[in-house]
Amino acid sequence: MRDATDVFSEWAGKGKDEGMERGHAASVNEMINLALSTNNLSQRQFTAIDIGCGNGWVVRKLQCLENCLYAAGVDGAISMIEKAIQIDPKGEYTVAMLPQWRPKNPVDLIHSMEFLYYLEDPVSMIKIIHDEWLNSGGVFVAGVDHYSENKDSLEWPTALDVHMTTLTQQQWHNAMLNAGFTDVKIIKTGVKDDFIGTLTMLGTKK
Repeated sequence: MRDATDVFSEWAGKGKDEGMERGHAASVNEMINLALSTNNLSQRQFTAIDIGCGNGWVVRKLQCLENCLYAAGVDGAISMIEKAIQIDPKGEYTVAMLPQWRPKNPVDLIHSMEFLYYLEDPVSMIKIIHDEWLNSGGVFVAGVDHYSENKDSLEWPTALDVHMTTLTQQQWHNAMLNAGFTDVKIIKTGVKDDFIGTLTMLGTKK
């Protein structure tokens, strides 16, 4: 199987990152709004990291928020980060392999869209995010389109020749709870007539 980071670097070279941005925008907009409405995040200044940031479009979206003091992105695909830096030279974007990499300092908001299931052990990553990436009172919001109940997504690993960890909605929910998150919610975002929706998990660190 191919490494997901190689596939996404290839996609960046072909301009597919822009299509990913358009395709994920509806879900991500809902996810960010959900996160900001959690634990009074919209009423206070906050810092943020986007995991699997691609070309940095979510980082730039967060940077535009008046109360966002700092937003950074991390991704394992070199070409994606190169494109992010080209678009936003003053931004902070890091090429790194996860789950090994850690941020210098914990932040108040962690966002992730279409990243977790590419890991061999996404459940452990969720625990790491809770324990090491977030400040107390911080919020984690993550979206996955590949999950057991989304039958259309089950052929993706074979079609792309890329590893994907396939979990049920309940397994994702349990992963959030077992990691220590409170006020955990599992919500479908970006729902359309022909799309069951992005499975979105939301939780707070005490």
